[in-house]
Amino acid sequence: MSKFVDRVVVHATAGAGGNGCASVHREKFKPLGGPDGGNGGRGGSVVLVVDQGVHTLLDFHHRPHAMARSGKQGQGGFKAGANAEDLELRVPDGTVVFDARGAIVADLVGAGTRFVAAEGGRGGLGNAALASAARKAPGFALLGEPGESRDLVLELRSMADVGLVGFPSAGKSSLVAALSAARPKIADYPFTTLVPQLGVVTTGEDVFTVADVPGLIPGASEGRGLGLDFLRHIERCSVLVHVVDCATFEPGRDPVSDVQALEDELARYTPALGGELSDRPRLIALNKIDVPDAKDMAELVAADLAERFGWPVVPISTASRHGLRELTFAMAEQVRAHRDAQPVAEPTRIVLRPQAVDDSGFTVEPDPELPDGFIVRGARPERWIRQTAFDNDEAVGYLADRLARLGVEDALAEAGAQPGCPVTIGDVTFDWEPSTPSGVAVMMSGRGTDRRLEQSSRISAAERKAARAERRRTRTDDELFAEDPEDA
Repeated sequence: MSKFVDRVVVHATAGAGGNGCASVHREKFKPLGGPDGGNGGRGGSVVLVVDQGVHTLLDFHHRPHAMARSGKQGQGGFKAGANAEDLELRVPDGTVVFDARGAIVADLVGAGTRFVAAEGGRGGLGNAALASAARKAPGFALLGEPGESRDLVLELRSMADVGLVGFPSAGKSSLVAALSAARPKIADYPFTTLVPQLGVVTTGEDVFTVADVPGLIPGASEGRGLGLDFLRHIERCSVLVHVVDCATFEPGRDPVSDVQALEDELARYTPALGGELSDRPRLIALNKIDVPDAKDMAELVAADLAERFGWPVVPISTASRHGLRELTFAMAEQVRAHRDAQPVAEPTRIVLRPQAVDDSGFTVEPDPELPDGFIVRGARPERWIRQTAFDNDEAVGYLADRLARLGVEDALAEAGAQPGCPVTIGDVTFDWEPSTPSGVAVMMSGRGTDRRLEQSSRISAAERKAARAERRRTRTDDELFAEDPEDA
């Protein structure tokens, strides 16, 4: 027997992009035929897709980790790495997606609706794509970008036009079975319905769906019983029907107090999708009038309920089918009125918003944790950091040129940054040394090297040597021997 699951946590991890290739074309009589390294392939994304044939989130309950494949690495001979296929996860219609903070990021309604849960990483450029007039034969390639990783909460909210509201054992399951071809579990004890049951009802030219959801008890809006599980599945219902048990013998209960208790719980509940349940049209179905005492009770309270709440009241019996036709037409009328009141869907228009002329795409902020430090935030600088191989000096120099052309060095200087101050971009922190003002041509050097880094390394070595000489002049021979026997 399959298990119904309507809330799961999914750990979505997209695939990383493939690394670019640093290769030089070689053949007979052409030892240096130019760069021919191909680009890396794009990583696969994790995509949620609405499938009308899926009715539960059970698959994610057993397999909560979803990992897409990574892109292939580029190769020599201008061979680009293969892109990885997206990992498509099938979800039921009406699935709501929350992020780790509890904010709604997607409401998946309608067959074929798609949502990218985790974006695949970009592939790195090969050295053939990085070649330019300044770098005719780059000795490096860009790394593939890591794939996005997100923890998402999926909650299913039933897609039904009419929701049946009532205490346990009020006859909601019997009513769905009598109105449609659905066959929910029916028994003579409370909470026989543990999961929502949907039935399709046809009345004349009107076709609508009815949801039988777990029974409601006082305190359900605070989580008592199956309250939150119950209330979640009526958020999308356009009409609510109070199914009242007129044959109950529980002390302190009567049809008026039952309806009032249900309304109090609905008023306390705040739907995550917005709106209020109190705004939905209502109907009251006084059930079990096939029992003589229940029929007398229904006749006694029908007028009082109609006057107090102002909603149509229909006495019914799911056993004898008395009043079901009247109730069905009343529900169809309410559903039809709700559908007619909905605004006409306008065709989707694509709005292009060009980037502002003065928008550099990054910001420079003081670092609250490092004195005299700065943090550079921006999509492009952070992506360039992730794609740089820091064990290759030429790749680091290329990164410096890109940041300079973007205006990062000028912005740091305007913000008051001094040479040697710590600068953080993404997850990398380095000591800032102004090297390439924007617009200055790059000085060519050997493949895999950069003269500016070599010069900076020589300056650092000279500074260390001068510092050691200064310490030798101010310390005794014994102190020097204790610190470094070679200096003594």
